[in-house]
Amino acid sequence: MTRFWLGGYSAAREGSAEGIGLLAGDEGREASTLAYRGAVVGVPSPSWLAQHPTADVVYAALEGNAAVQAFARSGETALAPLGAPVAVGQDVCHIAVASNGSALIASCYGDGRVVRFALDAEGRILPAKPDAAAALRAALFGEPDPDAPAATPPGDGIAAVDPYAAGGERSSHAHAAVFLPDGRIASTDLGFDLVRFWRQGGNGLVLDQEVVLPLGTGPRHMVMHPSGHLHVVTEYSCEVFTLASSADGTWRVVSSTLASPIAQVGTDFPAELARSRDGQFLYTALRGSNTIAALRVRGGGEALEGVALADSGVDWPRHHLIYEGKMLVAGQRSDTITLLDLDERTGAPLGVRHEAQVPTPSHFLPVR
Repeated sequence: MTRFWLGGYSAAREGSAEGIGLLAGDEGREASTLAYRGAVVGVPSPSWLAQHPTADVVYAALEGNAAVQAFARSGETALAPLGAPVAVGQDVCHIAVASNGSALIASCYGDGRVVRFALDAEGRILPAKPDAAAALRAALFGEPDPDAPAATPPGDGIAAVDPYAAGGERSSHAHAAVFLPDGRIASTDLGFDLVRFWRQGGNGLVLDQEVVLPLGTGPRHMVMHPSGHLHVVTEYSCEVFTLASSADGTWRVVSSTLASPIAQVGTDFPAELARSRDGQFLYTALRGSNTIAALRVRGGGEALEGVALADSGVDWPRHHLIYEGKMLVAGQRSDTITLLDLDERTGAPLGVRHEAQVPTPSHFLPVR
């Protein structure tokens, strides 16, 4: 049976979700019967979800509560808290879990923090262990907590205009993170136009490198390609930047491509970036025109080419997921999800196959 845990926004975040929900279809007729089956655990605005690689544990970013929380599977379609919520940072909007289950990374849009938590053998979130000397320096001199580092402006020192900021001057907005094959972590900072690379230290994260993207691009989400390239979609400039690692481990930009040739900067805001299982295609959703753009991966993974654009069937497509050759799209403002067929040969979305009412959806996570 096809089933998905659903993240969503609650009343305090202008939504109607009552917690982590369940989307499921009737056995044998999943595509045409996918429907919202209710909340399985009540928590406020679990906007992003992540699965532990081996344990039956799901993690939620509680965006409105500045916390993350673990939930253990307690039945076929039930989750129960595995420990209390753990404080993290303002507007935590993304979490990533290491492939060996050792750590969780939380990205906080509101204050720019990128925070590492260790996970125990059962998948519980362990509170960060503060370094006593660093805590004293923070108290005396106002230095940032090393267990929750926030981004600093790049070396150019130029203030960029942030279209979402009341004063216009940019500030740090961490948005997503991904574990790299070498054990480091890449994160995006939408406010400072940065892709940052971290090493995991004993008390948190240690900054290893920053790649500065062009001013005002707004890097948002990322995917690792099987070729080893890192693709980054930008919310403000509607582009996909491709980064490659050099022999010495440093990263650099090798190409940039428009997410869509008809995307309108200032009107369209790309959200998620997803890839097909074989890595031949990438897909991003444009909030504004409410479309799905398909891009073909060329060469050795270093180049992209736009191949198709299609209606998403929802309003404000915040997240989409490629699953068994189809695409699920979450419409944050329409309170709907859609299921789109995909052309295996061309990668093009073929139109809406199914639609269902869902309270303010923001993220899909397959039920394992």
